[in-house]
Amino acid sequence: MKQLIGVKELRENLEKYIALVEKGKSFTVIKKTRPVFKITPPESEERWETVIDFTNKSKNGVSARKVLKELHKLNA
Repeated sequence: MKQLIGVKELRENLEKYIALVEKGKSFTVIKKTRPVFKITPPESEERWETVIDFTNKSKNGVSARKVLKELHKLNA
């Protein structure tokens, strides 16, 4: 069964729909009776994975600015 929700409903109940998507549900979002986009859970291979854990350098990790600065040095 296709689940349709309005933009206003999604906006007003975003946390509810996030939880439902995390459980595997999908929704088509409509605006003025026309479908505008779909919300679906990511495929397992699309989920984020840890590539580098900077917490071993600092309890709070490393700022993106510092990482970008170091990357810039490598490419210079």
